[in-house]
Amino acid sequence: MKKIAILGAGESGTGAALLAKAKGYQVFLSDKGMIAPKYKEVLNAHDIPFEEGQHTEAEILSADEVVKSPGIPDWVPMIKAIREKGIPVSSEIEFASRYTNANLIAITGTNGKTTTSLLTYHLLKENGFNIGLAGNIGDSFALSVLEKAFDWYVLEVSSFQLDDIHEHFSPSIAMVLNITPDHLDRYDNSMELYAKSKFRIAENMEENGLFILNREDEVSIEELSEHEIRPSVAFFSASNYDGDKLNVTFESITYTFDNLPLKGPHNGMNMSAAIMAALKAGISAEGIQQALTTFKNTEHRMEEITTIDEVLFVNDSKATNVDAVRYALDSFDQPIVWIAGGVDKGNEYDQIESLVQKNVKAIVCLGKDNEKIKSAFNKIVKDIQETEDVQEAASIALSKASKGDVVLLSPACASFDLFKNYMDRGDQFRAAVLALRP
Repeated sequence: MKKIAILGAGESGTGAALLAKAKGYQVFLSDKGMIAPKYKEVLNAHDIPFEEGQHTEAEILSADEVVKSPGIPDWVPMIKAIREKGIPVSSEIEFASRYTNANLIAITGTNGKTTTSLLTYHLLKENGFNIGLAGNIGDSFALSVLEKAFDWYVLEVSSFQLDDIHEHFSPSIAMVLNITPDHLDRYDNSMELYAKSKFRIAENMEENGLFILNREDEVSIEELSEHEIRPSVAFFSASNYDGDKLNVTFESITYTFDNLPLKGPHNGMNMSAAIMAALKAGISAEGIQQALTTFKNTEHRMEEITTIDEVLFVNDSKATNVDAVRYALDSFDQPIVWIAGGVDKGNEYDQIESLVQKNVKAIVCLGKDNEKIKSAFNKIVKDIQETEDVQEAASIALSKASKGDVVLLSPACASFDLFKNYMDRGDQFRAAVLALRP
């Protein structure tokens, strides 16, 4: 019996452990941190041995294979020891791919992955496909492969997951939405290495597949020139979106869609990519148009909360880098009161300076250390205030806004100074806004 060691006991690690146990492996799960009670219950119920708060080297290095959580970087001593011994290391998406014949639609990119994944899933689901949603969103891919019998999957995948694929992860349809600076600490601060990681999504694709790319993303286009891509390549562009209609050209036919569920040029691109995937999967333009009218975006991503005194409040807490904020600021014609701040991720704000000057009337800094944001914008935005309280941030923003304005929480930063995570930040902001209603 082959032994497999699972490193990391989150959603993906626990799912991989269950799938491995079902496929006859001797399984050992190890987490350097503490394991959430819900996952302990599952592991105990399936008689899967595990440890927390440590990695027992002898136990792990006796494995024939390791499945690694995407959150664990290669510079961790345990991973170095595993690789030095020559033990194969796989990601959960690679491991699960061995045990399914489903068609995979894999979606990556620095920004827009979640929105595009949800929309792609919605378009196929509404048109009768037997389809699952997994990866960074939805269920563990491995657990779903074990428990369900889907014909198709939409998988939101990160560069970290792609770093540890081998020959089994082979999408039928894949897309790279954009490649902008993020997580560069995992890639020796190299955009080139980061881009190559993203492009691994296509390395095992077959000739009859479809690889969807952003024509306006310079990094993606440059990376494309350095790869031999087997499947057909299709391109989307923001120029095909005018706010009310979206033109999508696919296989030399141009389709026009209206009653669009999402706003902004960036969402024009997200919708184009999802529509191309749906067309490739065999859905008619009429079926796509009908499904578009019933789509609702995810929480914390350009989520319209409510209107108070004719001021629209928008929760974009998931925007944890500058590029995501650029998309958000460019989505509105109205003046914006921008709520930003948190834990800086090495942000360079010059790329949004012109947008802030054009669209932002006031900034509310919600964070413990706001000096970088203040110094970046104090010459172009006269009204900047600070707070460490989300309720106060919402109140200040409302006081700065006039009828017809937008209050936009789009932080550009991680959340860990004041919140558990970006979801907690968004949830608290939503509650604070709703508490302001008369």
